[in-house]
Amino acid sequence: MALARTRPQVALVSTFASRAYRFYTRLTPPRVPAGVEVMNPYQDRVARGYARQFLDRYFDDDDPRVLMLGINPGRFGAGITGVTFTDPIALADALGVENHLPRRHELSSVFVYRMIEAFGGPHAFYRRFFLTALSPLGYTKGGKNLNYYDGGLLPHVTPFIVRSIEQQLAMGGRRDHAVVLGTGQNTDVLQRLNDRHGFFERIHAVEHPRFIMQYRRKRLDEFVARYLEACAAALTG
Repeated sequence: MALARTRPQVALVSTFASRAYRFYTRLTPPRVPAGVEVMNPYQDRVARGYARQFLDRYFDDDDPRVLMLGINPGRFGAGITGVTFTDPIALADALGVENHLPRRHELSSVFVYRMIEAFGGPHAFYRRFFLTALSPLGYTKGGKNLNYYDGGLLPHVTPFIVRSIEQQLAMGGRRDHAVVLGTGQNTDVLQRLNDRHGFFERIHAVEHPRFIMQYRRKRLDEFVARYLEACAAALTG
């Protein structure tokens, strides 16, 4: 009697890229007050494609990353590209992901990619860091960007923020160090949440890129150096 053939067992390989893509495409938007719109680029097939290309190019491994946490996506950066702090120009020219979006600069993206180049370029930077945000989805009101902590929004989105941080730690974010972008309210919120939930052992705070570009533009090299110092501290402890 012939023995039935069994299919060979194939190991399923999970990479940081695949876990991050699953995280983004399964985000459940928080309930927000009337008049506020949630901006979720991952509902758009084209933006999902850009995000997938980026993740597959720079995160196709199982290495842990230091989370670098901004505020939330804006309309002209991750809100259309699906890649945090990345406008269409940086997506194409710095990351090599061709796109048909309007070639328009976004201030935060300009600073971030100047810093990334000073770090050693996208491959060196993204090998060690994962750019993200306390709220990985953005918000608008009256057609303008809204920060998650403005307009009475914070109580509504806090559970979403906590859940998102937990999920990013589970997908490969490091728990020893994190870098937070924004030395004001963004740091205050993360510190309070960290005191309660114990996400990270230590948080390094730097000024937000938009603040730098709007109010400290003549001192860009100084602030790039501050970012590099925070990156070094997060990597070496």
